[in-house]
Amino acid sequence: MHKTNLAVTALRILLVMAFALLLVFQTLSLPGQFAHMAQENPADAPLQWPLTVFAVVEVACVQVVIVSTWKLLTMVKRDRIFSKAALAWVDAIVWAVLTAWVLLAGLFLFIVLNADDPGVPMMLMLMLVGGAVIGLLMVVMRALLRQATALRTDMEAVI
Repeated sequence: MHKTNLAVTALRILLVMAFALLLVFQTLSLPGQFAHMAQENPADAPLQWPLTVFAVVEVACVQVVIVSTWKLLTMVKRDRIFSKAALAWVDAIVWAVLTAWVLLAGLFLFIVLNADDPGVPMMLMLMLVGGAVIGLLMVVMRALLRQATALRTDMEAVI
């Protein structure tokens, strides 16, 4: 249990750092980057706000995953992870990953239809495959959590 507490504490520190960094990207870096892009290349200026909204929503999806992971870690620490309440936080992760994936798929289609070279579409394809793997992995983890919760409930009823 001591190693679990150390891992939970270390993971929480990293989650706070990641959330803070994402907040900086979301509010300062990404809007500034797309504004700079529009200023430097006026032909791409109409893309400034759609890309800014896209990037901010994608980062928000990652923030939802971080907050949900934090809540699940709290449940692990209190030995309450095998409960129906944990499924709600896993569902939040699955929906956030799905939302980010759908948005990324839309961007991928837009880029593929307008691309001059295969570099960016290939990178986006890699991100799409990675996002699909993460999303499906979360669905499998949710099913395992559901089974473990049912088994624990049955064992507690017997005891």
